Amino acid sequence: MSAPSAEQRQKPLKLLVFVPSRRAPSETFIRANLRALPYATSVYCGDERPWGGPPLRLAFGLAILVSKVLDRAGWQRLANWLPSRMAIAICRQERPDVVLAEFGFHAVRVMDLVPATGLPLIVHFRGADASSRLYLERLGPQYRRLLQLCSAVVVKSQPMANTLRSLALERATPLPLLISPSGADPDHFGGSDPAAAAPLFLAVGRFVAKKGPLLTLEAFARAARGRCSDLRLVMVGAGPLLAEARQRARALGVEGQVLFTGLQTPEQVAGWMRRSRCFLQHSLTGPDGDQEGSPVAVMEAQLSGLPVVATRHAGIPEVVLEGTTGLLVEEGDWEGMARAIGLLADDPSLAAQLGRAGRARCAARFTVAHHIKQLMALIERVRSDPSPSDTRPAP
Repeated sequence: MSAPSAEQRQKPLKLLVFVPSRRAPSETFIRANLRALPYATSVYCGDERPWGGPPLRLAFGLAILVSKVLDRAGWQRLANWLPSRMAIAICRQERPDVVLAEFGFHAVRVMDLVPATGLPLIVHFRGADASSRLYLERLGPQYRRLLQLCSAVVVKSQPMANTLRSLALERATPLPLLISPSGADPDHFGGSDPAAAAPLFLAVGRFVAKKGPLLTLEAFARAARGRCSDLRLVMVGAGPLLAEARQRARALGVEGQVLFTGLQTPEQVAGWMRRSRCFLQHSLTGPDGDQEGSPVAVMEAQLSGLPVVATRHAGIPEVVLEGTTGLLVEEGDWEGMARAIGLLADDPSLAAQLGRAGRARCAARFTVAHHIKQLMALIERVRSDPSPSDTRPAP
């Protein structure tokens, strides 16, 4: 594909975005991106089938539905044929300058638009799609082809970047790659005062294996043992492990000190952060290899001014600096996490010191605005140069 002319570059950039969903509670970062990108943006969602709406939107939603059925039946090549045909038709109607596909597993469904239309494709990998064996093993050949076809990829952490580079070894040119965490929103998060807060510890995230909610409970129960009874843990979120977590809290004897809130709005989460002493995140590699990218809740906590106790997992050490903005332990080391919880329960001034440093660093590097600026720069570069150089945010 040739670079656009000067006249084309002066026109507002037209961006076409393919996403699997923008309605799921966990996809808040996708909705934030779509609101913030200052382009003429058209979005096609795999879970939207607007009966009576634009024919291509309905056709794309139905194509994704059929694709999922065929994929579960093991017919992967056939599963991608129909959505690819729809994506090509959409590109010819929308005539975008750049195409962005959210999640690697969704990008493979539309990647044939590249040879058919010559349009540049950016793929945004976010976590499980670049770590889980469900995707890396089953979609390995398709991922390798995707990484040959795309103009650039966006990832959340250095480990994700390493994984994708290893899959792109057959590429004729180096894989253009941006490492950019999704970032926290300063309009929502801020105002925490760990030194003045009661010893309330907060965990936010889905109740799934890679979030480690059961190990967080174990650590809290060990830290609470022998300390004042006003130590509290608030766990925000829902998921398949929630019922087991409630049972574990009872078994550990801390049922009265743990509050399970269920799903909460960003405003409610921000309110809990303003009342907390510390944020907890015991991320770990799931049984299927599933890993975090760079957890948004960790950045939201740091931007709020909270110290973070977390694991050395995926992109977390790139965001949380050990001994400077938080305390890190190894995956599965709930006893180490318990010691860190106890330390911050007993020393509010240390919590405040770590929280101040975390807020300053997050405000300088890890806000939504930083992510959008980095993503815009990549989109503009891809528009003007089909082979942009490898890039990541400056230290």
